[in-house]
Amino acid sequence: MGTSDAIVEVTDANFEEEIEKSEGLHMIDFWAAWCGPCRQIAPIVEELAGEYQAKGLRVGKLDVDSNQETTVRFAIRSIPQLLFFKDGELVDTVTGFVQRETLEEKILKHL
Repeated sequence: MGTSDAIVEVTDANFEEEIEKSEGLHMIDFWAAWCGPCRQIAPIVEELAGEYQAKGLRVGKLDVDSNQETTVRFAIRSIPQLLFFKDGELVDTVTGFVQRETLEEKILKHL
């Protein structure tokens, strides 16, 4: 997966602790290893994670195949899907491969 230090692996087990009980803005990338568009968007997610970490953004990746509970809970039916949480509340969603600018706009809107 080649994730940087700016990205945390989110799972069913740590979702509540990492996201719902945390303050600030979180962008969670719901992905799978077999998903082509997920691989396409991964470098963009990593770049943004590094750039916005100091500004308060935390980025997580959740493998939908290994974390069915959270995937079902948020009704993730197509991936990649990026969910934005602010102070534990779901505030925005982006589905499918999008350009970097689209994600950056969402980050800036909620930071």
